[in-house]
Amino acid sequence: MSEDKYCDTSKLYVKEITKSMAKKMVVKYHYSHLWTKCSVALGLFHDTGKQHSFFSGNTEELIGVCVSGVQTCALPIYSFFSGNTEELIGVCVYGDPIGRHSGGSISESLDRKQVLELTRLYVHDGYGSNIESWFISQTFKWLRKNFSSIEALISYADPKEGHAGTIYQATNWIYQGNSIRPNDTYSFKLKPDDDWIHGRTLANTYRTNDIEKLKKKIGHTFWYRVEPLKHRYVYLLKNRRKLIKNLKHPIKPYPKVDDLDDMIVTKVVV
Repeated sequence: MSEDKYCDTSKLYVKEITKSMAKKMVVKYHYSHLWTKCSVALGLFHDTGKQHSFFSGNTEELIGVCVSGVQTCALPIYSFFSGNTEELIGVCVYGDPIGRHSGGSISESLDRKQVLELTRLYVHDGYGSNIESWFISQTFKWLRKNFSSIEALISYADPKEGHAGTIYQATNWIYQGNSIRPNDTYSFKLKPDDDWIHGRTLANTYRTNDIEKLKKKIGHTFWYRVEPLKHRYVYLLKNRRKLIKNLKHPIKPYPKVDDLDDMIVTKVVV
């Protein structure tokens, strides 16, 4: 299926899957290749129409997964003798938000237990240009039905990866800017061919992030850059009218990918 065409949603469906299934796909395919906290994982499936001739029944293919953070994931069990054939092609992960005051950071009327963070999203290419937005919208329906205590979702788009939050904009999330959760750290590169190291990791080794102190401790030329602030998005699952009147931070215009600032790298010569 071409990416410039809309997906055939009549052949798609969403189910809860295990953390192990979600982790396998995230680590293998997501750009971060890193697992994260998961409370619930939802899978996106595609009905392929493929079926063994000696079976009867529905034919299914799993094409995605989403993970959330409130209760233990349930393993979907599919009977081999039902004739179902499934292939997982994507994953979406929801987990507990970082910070004790994550609920209050959205609205004073929200508790942390009423909020989930969308932390990972991946869908295989080739299923249509609107597949990710359709998938996310289906996870909203699933959460409303199965996690009645959840009233709001939060997520972040990382400009370091060239992300402005296009998928959140397509699914009508509220944008609140990029200065709510301060990112006061740097990344460092100790040798020209090394990967960038987060400031917290470097501080564990050298006991400081201070540039002048690092010059003495490292003892040779190194590089650093200021980590860009992540874009914050909020989605109100329930009580939208009430919550939108009591948002702690104002709603801002959506950012564009073209507006992302280039990261400035500074060379420190010892």
